[in-house]
Parts: sequence; structure tokens; C-alpha cells
Amino acid sequence: MKTRKLGWTGVELTTVGLGTWAHGGADWRFGWGPQDDELSVKTICAALDAGINWVDCAAVYGLGHAEEVLGRALRELKQKPFVATKCSLVWDERRNVSSNLKADSVKAECEASLRRLGVDRIDLYQVHWPMPDAQIEEGWGAVADLVREGKVRYGGVSNFSVAHMERVRAIHPVASLQPPYSMLKREIEKDILPYCAQHRIGVIAYSPLQKGLLTGKVTREYVASLAREDHRVKLDPMFRDPELSAILRKVEALRPIAARCGITPAQLAIAWVLRRSELTAAIVGGRTPEQIHGTATAMDVELSAADIAEIEGVLR
Repeated sequence: MKTRKLGWTGVELTTVGLGTWAHGGADWRFGWGPQDDELSVKTICAALDAGINWVDCAAVYGLGHAEEVLGRALRELKQKPFVATKCSLVWDERRNVSSNLKADSVKAECEASLRRLGVDRIDLYQVHWPMPDAQIEEGWGAVADLVREGKVRYGGVSNFSVAHMERVRAIHPVASLQPPYSMLKREIEKDILPYCAQHRIGVIAYSPLQKGLLTGKVTREYVASLAREDHRVKLDPMFRDPELSAILRKVEALRPIAARCGITPAQLAIAWVLRRSELTAAIVGGRTPEQIHGTATAMDVELSAADIAEIEGVLR
């Protein structure tokens, strides 16, 4: 399987990693609807069997549940993957989520994640969101402390701007950035990708399939069939008109390009993201082993300059 170095760290990650957002289940505001835990464990194991060598999680996914499920899978695996998780989003007894980057909170979150995952050290510990703004330096300082204490191997950030990264780099090196990036969401191309390349910060793109919209499987009927707990239908405007109609037209125009390349629309979307040399890898969510088999092979796809130019024409 193809690998790339994670920024300055020298760690080699497969260019596709497994995302576990949906493994958190339905019982929280940003859930993906009901998810069977046993199936999640099988999916994680299938990802490693397919050659993927890292898994991305977050404490807030299912309010700790996704980390617990990942911990169950890790206990079953002889060869452990590189494990990334996140902090800064916390919840109360009523399951209300808020942001906290106070040092004591970050360190307590790390201890909780270590317990749920069943590990002694987290490979990549990421600040999930740069909020509250006034606490960014304090939170990153806590991550630096955790690295020095041996509880975290590398510190990373997620959803940070160039200005945010500039603020924290003076405190402790940033191993990676996790931003959204897909055919439908390209804001990082202008400033963030060049900045990360200049400072040898690894880039791990999330939502390369834009929550499933670029898989070629989404139709109006599919959207109508989503569980009422699925955050996509409740909170994401891309799953409602007028945006949905425009996206579905683009996907239909991309379909023949994928067919000519002998791949699926999902593989095309992942390969398109990975065309950028600044990227280390893309996080691809998976809820079933079958989904893993369909997306892991995108690591092997090389798009030609002509393919990319034709895709650009569709996206414009």
C-alpha cells in the first residue's frame, strides 16, 4: 500500500486512513444514525486487513463511544494501527457539547481517551477545533506537556487556520493539520496547503467523500431514507436543495470519468484529493467491511493530467 510521511515526524501513513465518526452511533447531535458496534469492530479489522495502517477517532464521536469501540477492536488486533484521536469538545451529564481548551480539561480528556482506547500512549493527539479562541495557547501547551510526559507521541490540530497554526507553533511543533477537503470544499488550496508544505506539517484531509455525497450512491431517495437521527439531514445544507441538486448534477458528470478510469466515483473523489503532494493522507469513513474494500483501493489510483483537467471542468 502507498504511504507518505506525516510531515516532519517521519511516520509513514497509508494514504487512506479509516475514519470512525459514524461508529459513535446515533445518540448525540452529530451522529450518523444507528450503528452496530460489532459491525464497527469488524470494519476496523477489515481496514487493517486491507492494508490501512492508521485509524482516526475523536472523544466527542458518540460522546466517548467511538473510542470505546475502537478500544475493543485494538484488543482483538495483533498488529496495532497508528491511532489518532482528538480533544477540546466536552459534554455534560445532559449530553450538551461545548468547547474547552483549559489545560486541566485537555489533560483530563487525554486520560479518559487513554482509558477508553486501552492504550498507554496516543500516537496523534489533535485539538479538534480552535475554540475558545482565548484558550488556544493554553490548550496547545497542555498537549505539549502530554508529549513530554509520554502520554502522547505527536500533537496535531484540526480545523485550524494559518493564523491559528502560527500562534501555536511557537509553543510546540505541529505534526499535522486535519482540515476538510473534497471536490466540493476546496478552501485549503489557497493558503493552508502551501503553509503546511513550507513548515513540513502533515495534512490529513477529512470528508474527501463529503459525507457520502461523492460516492455516486446518493440520490434523493437515499437522502429521504436516512435515519431521523442522522445529522446530515438535520444540519447539513448540502443534503437539501438547492445545494443537493447542484451536487447530484456534478456527480453525474463525474461518473463517466470514473468509468473510463475503471474505478468508482468514490475512488475518483479520493484519488483527486490525493493528487496534491502536500497531503499525507485522506480519512475515509467506513461503517461496513464492504465499504472498506471499495475505498482502500483508491490508494493505488493515479489520475492523469488529462483526467484532472476534465474533472476541473466539471467542478467549475
